[in-house]
Amino acid sequence: MKKHPTPLETLSLAALPEAAVPAYEAALGSVSLAVALFRDEATDTWRVEAVREAGADPAALAAALALAAGLSGVEAAITRTPTEADGWLARSIEAFPEQPIGRRFLIRPTHAARRPVHGRHVLLLDAGLAFGSGEHASTRGCLAALEGMRLSPRARVLDLGAGSGILAMAAAKLAHVKVLATDIEPWSVRIAAENAAMNGLRGRVRAILADGWRHRAVRGGGPYDLVFANILARPLCAMARDLADRLKPGGAAILAGLLDRQVRMVLAAHRRQGLVLERRLLIGPWATLVLRRRARGGSHSSGGP
Repeated sequence: MKKHPTPLETLSLAALPEAAVPAYEAALGSVSLAVALFRDEATDTWRVEAVREAGADPAALAAALALAAGLSGVEAAITRTPTEADGWLARSIEAFPEQPIGRRFLIRPTHAARRPVHGRHVLLLDAGLAFGSGEHASTRGCLAALEGMRLSPRARVLDLGAGSGILAMAAAKLAHVKVLATDIEPWSVRIAAENAAMNGLRGRVRAILADGWRHRAVRGGGPYDLVFANILARPLCAMARDLADRLKPGGAAILAGLLDRQVRMVLAAHRRQGLVLERRLLIGPWATLVLRRRARGGSHSSGGP
């Protein structure tokens, strides 16, 4: 990867409780080029790191951190270090182990030995400049929910807020489907495309820059059999109508990035649009919801998930 043309700095927030991670991830994401999450197994806390142009808009950073502190109730001290993009990526890679997830998937960093694994779909993936390496409970919840899906190879699948592309790649490998993966961050789109190519999925995962449902390719790609939306609770609520309008009868949505205490709010927004709860998964304080649009005649369509 080429070095960034301007000096970079790494912002780090350490020892965060898991419940505070979404607020601080969103805060740093709004003022940075990229954000990554790291779990400290010994203390069961999280470190959030962000890379941004050195000294860029300090007022916006202060406002974002103040908002995160207010929303989470956690005051976090921030540290700054000058860094090269290559150095930050190297630290991310070193901290990223091979991870079996659920019954069907194995997330393998590129530095790990390429040993054969039976009964699991292997996804080559390094922690880096896009969210989604399998460590976070919301990603794990989405993969666990995907394991229970039945998709035909003709199914239309959308991954909103794809980050690294991990969910899009998992669906493409599990069900041999084509997936449209979207993100609002250009770095994420590029990395998702690179990850898809590295996993031999260039023809099945298409990564594009898009803001929610507004992009013509997203609107025109439906109706969808399956939609992933691993984002945050309030954006999920705001997009409930668009989601319901673009799901096939019998189609499903896997929603994540929300805490258990936010489930009622998210469910209410989607139930108003006619979607029904099929499954709810909890990993720690994090919830994953599987919602379905009722099929015509009251039964699930045979071509859907």
